[in-house]
Amino acid sequence: MNNKDLQQLVEEISDSFFGKPFSHSALFNNRLRTTGGRYLLKSHNIEINPKYYDEFGMETLVGIIKHELCHYHLHLEGKGYKHRDADFKKLMKNVGAPRFCQPLPFKQQKQTLQLYRCEKCGKLYKRKRKVDTKKYVCGICRGKLIYIGRDTLQ
Repeated sequence: MNNKDLQQLVEEISDSFFGKPFSHSALFNNRLRTTGGRYLLKSHNIEINPKYYDEFGMETLVGIIKHELCHYHLHLEGKGYKHRDADFKKLMKNVGAPRFCQPLPFKQQKQTLQLYRCEKCGKLYKRKRKVDTKKYVCGICRGKLIYIGRDTLQ
C-alpha cells in the first residue's frame, strides 16, 4: 500500500463512517515509533505508521484511521478533540474506533559496548559511548585508560 492508496482509504472511511469528507492529506510516516498514527493540528493532515499495517493488517489500519479521523472531524467542528474529552469518547464509540492500538512486537537490536582497561590496576570498563582517553582516567587509581575494542550484546 502506498500513500495514494492510503489517501483513498481515508477518504472512503471518512465518508462511510462519519458522513463527512476528508479534504486534507493522509500519508505514511516511517519515523513514527510508538504510535499508530497522528493528527496534525496545524496542517490538518493525518500521518500513519506503516509498521502497523505490515504487522497487523488492514483491520488494525482501519481502526487507526478511524481514531485519527475522530480527532480530525472534532477539531474542525470546534468540539473536544482530545482523548479526555466527552465528545471524542462518544464519537469513537459511535464509529467503533479503538482508544489505543496494540504495541508493536519488540525487535531487540544488538548493542555494542566499548571496552577500556586501566593501564595500572587492570580494571575493565564497559561503555555504550566512546570515552576520550586523553580526558578521562581510571576512577580507582587514576591510571591511563586504554581502548581495547568493541563487544556486542544480544
